[in-house]
Amino acid sequence: MSFNKQQRALIQQSHQGPKDLRLISDAMHPVAEAGEYLIRVGAAGINFADVMQAKGIYEGGPEAPYVAGFEAAGEIVAVGTDVEDPLPVGTHVVGIGYGAFAQYMVMPAAGVLPTPVGWSDAASLGFVLNWATALAALKPLGDIKAGDAVLVYAAAGGVGQAAVQLARHYGARVIATASPEKHAVVKELGADEVLDSRRPDLVEEILRLTGGVDIVLESVGQATFPTSLAVAKPVTGSIVVFGAASGHATLSTADLLFAHRVQIKGLHIFALAEAEPEIFQDLIAELRALIVAGVYAPGAPQMHSLAEGAEVLALLEAGQTRGKHALDPWL
Repeated sequence: MSFNKQQRALIQQSHQGPKDLRLISDAMHPVAEAGEYLIRVGAAGINFADVMQAKGIYEGGPEAPYVAGFEAAGEIVAVGTDVEDPLPVGTHVVGIGYGAFAQYMVMPAAGVLPTPVGWSDAASLGFVLNWATALAALKPLGDIKAGDAVLVYAAAGGVGQAAVQLARHYGARVIATASPEKHAVVKELGADEVLDSRRPDLVEEILRLTGGVDIVLESVGQATFPTSLAVAKPVTGSIVVFGAASGHATLSTADLLFAHRVQIKGLHIFALAEAEPEIFQDLIAELRALIVAGVYAPGAPQMHSLAEGAEVLALLEAGQTRGKHALDPWL
């Protein structure tokens, strides 16, 4: 297969946020190097981490200018050297790697999985990111059990929607937060209660409903962390931190010793996959079983053209999106 030497791509020109994303048609075409696949991108997922990268506050992220995006699904068109047991050219895969908001990107082979059987590229987005993160937070880190009370922030987002459905599947009682206009969507996913995270009596209301939360899925950070500490059950309650959309919160040893005796666990799904590959493979196997069981249905992200990327990221940053959004680089 031959390729043009240039491609359409969204370039993050500075660390001033999504407003400095620019669509260009003469971006350099990537080449698969050792341990990499070259992917023809069919759909690229939009995540809050993209907003953080656009502001230069995502640890380990690229320096501007760079081709934005890191989650995509598409077709393998070339295989670099030193890929162990490579997937054949033509295989449709979903995975991560820098430069997803483009027509072609390279992915490290370790971050690539075949798309679920019969699923489109767009439907597969979230498989190794949103759903794997939600499952990891609930099971190996949260040790979810039937009857547990689970608090899910930002429940109308990609990870939030997955977490609500998974927690209900495992028999938990789900208390979710979302802005009022998104409550109906979250309720339809199975949440027992949906609250506005900005209500001034949020702590009192959660404690009234639960008596204390067994697992808190913390993705907001600074704005909600005091609430998380206040509602988690003393000693046995777990707070699993996998995001900081409102900024990073701080916690001292004095807090843990004398004020908030809870279990706090950090989760970055790519770090988990690298440090504990067996746990990650177990997560993926369980997700595939959940697909067969009908618990995890094909995704239906809202699709946009590359030219709309900056606008969608700005809406995501402002909390004005719901569910999964994605870019089609060929539009």
